[in-house]
Amino acid sequence: MAHLEKGSKKLLNAWAFYDWANSVYTLTIASSIFPIFYSALFADEIKKVSAFGFEFKSTALITFVTAFTFLVVAFTSPLLSGIADYVGNKKNFMKFFCYLGGAGCIGLYWFSLEHIYTSLLFYFMGLMGYWGSLVFYNSYLPDIAFPEQQDKISAKGFSMGYIGSVLLLVINLAMVMSQETGEAKMQMMRYSFLTVGIWWIVFSQYSFYILPKGTSKGNKVTASVVFNGFKELKLVWKQLQQNLRLKRYLGAFFVFSMAVQTIMLVAVYFGEEEIAWAEDGKTMGLIVSILVIQVVAIIGAVLTSRASAKFGNIQTLIAINIIWMGLCFYAYFMITPTQFYIAAGLVGLVMGGIQSLARSTYSKFLPETKDTTSYFSFFDVAEKIGIVIGMIIYGTIDQITGSMRNSILFLFVFFLIGIILLFRVPREKE
Repeated sequence: MAHLEKGSKKLLNAWAFYDWANSVYTLTIASSIFPIFYSALFADEIKKVSAFGFEFKSTALITFVTAFTFLVVAFTSPLLSGIADYVGNKKNFMKFFCYLGGAGCIGLYWFSLEHIYTSLLFYFMGLMGYWGSLVFYNSYLPDIAFPEQQDKISAKGFSMGYIGSVLLLVINLAMVMSQETGEAKMQMMRYSFLTVGIWWIVFSQYSFYILPKGTSKGNKVTASVVFNGFKELKLVWKQLQQNLRLKRYLGAFFVFSMAVQTIMLVAVYFGEEEIAWAEDGKTMGLIVSILVIQVVAIIGAVLTSRASAKFGNIQTLIAINIIWMGLCFYAYFMITPTQFYIAAGLVGLVMGGIQSLARSTYSKFLPETKDTTSYFSFFDVAEKIGIVIGMIIYGTIDQITGSMRNSILFLFVFFLIGIILLFRVPREKE
């Protein structure tokens, strides 16, 4: 493949196309069909599973495994990105995680409670592969696009990912709903895991074919290079002490993001367990809820960007956190599918908005002369550690009290603290 110039349309489109390939993981595996499948493995009256020498509530176990995976991602991503930057072959790292994730999705076909450790390993591989490949995918952006192109091509990647993932989910939904019996529907869910793994691996080939290896430096990896990423994070931490505005904003982001990401990761498990569905309506109802969230999230992102332009980023983030806080309170009391659909619409409205606005606000607050890559690496690690803490707290409350309602209500506290911390961010020009 001939070398393409930075900023060329073909190169930018090839980068964005990886979103089409990998976004099917987040929608089908992380958000919709796998949570429904996992919950359906358990009889309604027995939601317990023995693993690692303990008896876990089913939802608590998957929450803890998810938290552990994000902990591994949080500690390995700076290490691996440091090595990739030094050696100059980030494409190989991205490929490795793509194939690891794809293989994990395919492996979920054999997920069973009888082989719980192997099954959870496949789940771990899928989650690890997705987030691991994303570290290198995101780091390509400044290499392939000029600053004035980055927002546009990043948005194009998001929209391609959205279209691809919804398309496959609709196909998977048709596969599941074409069956009459619960057993046949479960088998179709297993087939849907295969389609995700194959889709991800096959469609990523175009991106891998076009994208450059990285800046081929041919450097050898030494012990000091391995820890380069962590040294950069430590440097950012020191620099933050001199930047009160950025430091206070990051503290607020860490707290409210912890709650947002946790809700997004557990929403379907909550809906499956706590909502009183009609006998045959649960699977369809939950997937419709996911599609509602996806569609409304696009509208929410547009409305949020308009609100931030008019009222300022911090004020808009405070307003969104107040809505999230109300949602936690509302979720504690909701019982019917209609109430769940209303919650899904509200989650969609504030989900896309808070994620995009949180990142762009951080970007605006960065000091001009500093290395933005290191700052964003710090931002990503803070987000992952927040997810770990949020998931552990959520899973622990669920395990001890036996109800996810208590867990979701407790997240109310994080949004409240996040709002208080946002009020403490110095009001300079945004």
